[in-house]
Amino acid sequence: MSAITLNPLAIAAGLARHRYLLGQLVKRDVLLRYRGAMFGVLWIFLSPLIMLAIFAFVFGHIFQTRWPQQAEGLPFWLILYCGLIVFNVFGETVSRASAAVRGYPAYVKKIIFPLDILPLVPLGSALVHAAFNFLILAAALAWTGHLGAGLLLFPLLLIPVVLLAIGAAWFLAAWGVFIKDMTQIVPLLVQMLLFLSPVFYPASAVPGGLTFLYDANPLGAAIEAARAAAFGLPVPWAAWSAALAAGLAAVLLGHAFFQHSRDEFADAL
Repeated sequence: MSAITLNPLAIAAGLARHRYLLGQLVKRDVLLRYRGAMFGVLWIFLSPLIMLAIFAFVFGHIFQTRWPQQAEGLPFWLILYCGLIVFNVFGETVSRASAAVRGYPAYVKKIIFPLDILPLVPLGSALVHAAFNFLILAAALAWTGHLGAGLLLFPLLLIPVVLLAIGAAWFLAAWGVFIKDMTQIVPLLVQMLLFLSPVFYPASAVPGGLTFLYDANPLGAAIEAARAAAFGLPVPWAAWSAALAAGLAAVLLGHAFFQHSRDEFADAL
């Protein structure tokens, strides 16, 4: 049976040993996604730019939507875009995680291959896209006159989201080997989670009887914290710290489950 550890330093050290291989797999994944497209990898920049322009037109000019207690002059579409950047790191990762191992049966049969890095490839791709989205967010904040030093905290505040995505990816990658339907089920769950997280609305707008559900959502806490930093508002550090602890627990449990299941991967495939 594969070794199981609940030591976060040991898990991090194991991943660090294979960082070059993981980097090459992420690079290959990103390039394959845009191979054959007329603009190639430029779509990494064009896609979020087009999406932001659509948000600005629809929510800024057609619906003229306002965020509850919205700061003066701060566009709703920019608040929405900021929340989506955070959520998409998690959503893109877990949506593809269930096929992360099943999609590489040849690697499963190689005893020396570090299978635990395969579920992290979608995360690497998601972080590449998030980096370009972050640059566009910074440019949009500067253009609207709301760029502040708090934006520098944005990458730091994504750490709980990254940890939650890693833990969920290990769980889903293992389940995906045995349950083919996971590739259909998980995207639906991600869509549900999108609307159950404070992306299109602030957590303060949730009715009192449902606030306990949002308080228990570490992803929502990370979204609120990152959004607050981006717009120069006080960061809810207590809620963010709780989300960080939940993310660390997800990593430890996800890794343990993946290691417990990996010996059966070859037989299942």
